[in-house]
Amino acid sequence: MTHGHNHLFVPGPTNVPDRVRRAMNVPMEDHRAPDFPALTLPLFADLKKVFRTGSGRVFLYPSSGTGAWEAAISNTLKPGDRVLMSRFGQFSHLWVDMAERLGLEVICLDVEWGAGVPVDQYALHLSADPDIRAVFVTHNETATGVTSDVAAVRRVMDAAGSDALLCVDGVSSIGSLEFDQEGWGVDLAVAGSQKGFMLPAGLSMLGVSRKALDVAAAAGSGMPRCYFDFADMIKANDAGYFPYTPPVQLLHGLRASLDLLLEEGLPQVVARHHRLAEGVRRGVDALGLSLCAVAPQWHSDTVSAIRVPEGVDGAEVCRIGYERYNVSFGAGLSKVAGLVFRIGHLGDLNEVSCLGALAAAEMALADAGAKVDFGAGVAAAQQHYRETAAVPAVAA
Repeated sequence: MTHGHNHLFVPGPTNVPDRVRRAMNVPMEDHRAPDFPALTLPLFADLKKVFRTGSGRVFLYPSSGTGAWEAAISNTLKPGDRVLMSRFGQFSHLWVDMAERLGLEVICLDVEWGAGVPVDQYALHLSADPDIRAVFVTHNETATGVTSDVAAVRRVMDAAGSDALLCVDGVSSIGSLEFDQEGWGVDLAVAGSQKGFMLPAGLSMLGVSRKALDVAAAAGSGMPRCYFDFADMIKANDAGYFPYTPPVQLLHGLRASLDLLLEEGLPQVVARHHRLAEGVRRGVDALGLSLCAVAPQWHSDTVSAIRVPEGVDGAEVCRIGYERYNVSFGAGLSKVAGLVFRIGHLGDLNEVSCLGALAAAEMALADAGAKVDFGAGVAAAQQHYRETAAVPAVAA
């Protein structure tokens, strides 16, 4: 028998705040009622604030983020279109796999797992190949804890005079990291409810630029599609409805999560994630460990993939953490399976949450055979959090 709740430090699904859980605890209701748009229309408007898009729109699909990936591709591209992608982790790999299975001609640049989007190589391909129809960027590669520079990709696209669509996987970044869809010229941006939006899995969000909407509306554009069709969504969404039965409870939860994000302020959300992540990174360094991310420029503020010492199995660290200490870490995936374990530090968490993750990691590492100076990681993070804490003003 275990006591207390499981301490969740996987990079998604993330912890759901009490306020969001309570918001979802509502009776079933009529999703075609005349007052239903009072719930949905403000959701669409506030999602645009989080994505930071003015002229575009954000669609909500009852799916995981993978569904929004497929919606983005199937509405704007057709089989045989040439697209530029890079692969440096399990989730960028899965996007490449989907593009190939949907019939796109993929130029895939393989990169060391621990680095990110190779902007210089993108520039060379874009300058040499004007027929590239879309450029794909995994903003935050959850498997390796790597964040790439989306704005830099847009700059090289513009320098090459490319008319390609810029497609971004922001599943583990939007709502947690700096993201500016319109400012960065992103045409299609994918997010998921179970990450920075602090909801259960089941909703995907797709930010679509005015340019991408026009491409999708052009006669004969895109692939065969039904469930994900933009035209059906636009017709229903404009009136505050969906072309199928939506997950109403998740929509109520989304209302609460958007309120939390906007009340805190998006710049403050980004700063909080950076501060907490930096504490975890300092703790990892104090333990004599390194990150999968090969240089600071790639460090993710939503997840740290931590390399285990030689002779230690990262999967065993995760198993011990779960079975002995009631804590869930993210396991290494694919090429880094057994070589890393991951601490997710995004969504609804604070300093003590991150200190707990480090303390549990120290114990699980030691039990898995690593030499650990107990308390070293926790102490380094504590010092950082104390030094960077905002001290409340004292009333006179």
